[in-house]
Amino acid sequence: MTRSDHVVEGSPDVAGPVRSLVPGLSVVAVGTAAAFFLNTLVPAVSALTVAVVLGVAVGGRLPAGTREGLGWATKKFLRLGVVLLGLQLGLGEVFGLGAGKVLAVVVTVLVAFFGTLLLGRLIRVSRGLALMVATGFSICGASAIAAMDSVTESDKEDVATAVTLVTLYGSAAIALIPFVGQALGMSPEQLGSWAGLSVHEVAQVVAAASPAGAGAVAIAVVIKLTRVVLLAPMVAGVSIVRRRRGETTAGKRPAIVPLFVLGFLAMMLVRSSGIVPPAALSVVKVVTTLLFAAALFGLGSGVRIGALLRAGRRGLVLGALSTVLVAGAGYGALAVVGV
Repeated sequence: MTRSDHVVEGSPDVAGPVRSLVPGLSVVAVGTAAAFFLNTLVPAVSALTVAVVLGVAVGGRLPAGTREGLGWATKKFLRLGVVLLGLQLGLGEVFGLGAGKVLAVVVTVLVAFFGTLLLGRLIRVSRGLALMVATGFSICGASAIAAMDSVTESDKEDVATAVTLVTLYGSAAIALIPFVGQALGMSPEQLGSWAGLSVHEVAQVVAAASPAGAGAVAIAVVIKLTRVVLLAPMVAGVSIVRRRRGETTAGKRPAIVPLFVLGFLAMMLVRSSGIVPPAALSVVKVVTTLLFAAALFGLGSGVRIGALLRAGRRGLVLGALSTVLVAGAGYGALAVVGV
């Protein structure tokens, strides 16, 4: 009996499509493992950053047969990662900050996002790069950049440049925030709040607040994750604007609210219910990072270094100005709410 005897006439044969994904997914698995290994050697550089750099480094050397699997991993793993990201913060932790700090978060994110878009226009960088930098610097670094890319399909070079800028300027903030905060006479709570409002990646926030003690780190992380909550309405808002303009994603009009954004909000509600045990949350956090690293490796593999370098100088200027903007907005917001 042949294989075809087992297949009902007219039914789809899924084995072929699955086999076509295997080469690319195998490369993604190796790249993700390498990113995590290098992160253990140099903890100051996040696994997400390492993943996108590795993808850029090897992308031009990969055979054509890997492209389908790489593209599938980039899209699917990214969206699943955003959904699971919602489990990192419950509504009770947000409300526990108090109205003043929550208001400071909202003001800082809005000023940083729209201010960076305006700066991008003045500096004359591409719309895609300005949007990616605005999203990453105002909300949560590489994961926010990747999430926004999923509803806009920006040039891969713009996305990779934005991730590189997040790493560069976020790393600089690790040293500058404690130094400036001490010079300004900030208390540990104030320094932690400012770090949570101003620094790009969660790991960078922890490092920036650490010199002020464990209490500063705790409040910095909660404020930072509260910024992450704004990822959902920000992505949904951009998707709605593109829909009204008649823009398309993969030939289709963008969804009013992308399904993975609804998943993110649903996971926040699950976390708020208290039904997920702490041990499971720890596992999910690692899985979320794995998914983002795999997606960013796939994203980086489509980047060509020559095009990436052409955006360099103006991108560096935009990153510097956006970093100053978010830090200034955060400091000003804290002063207004009296923290």
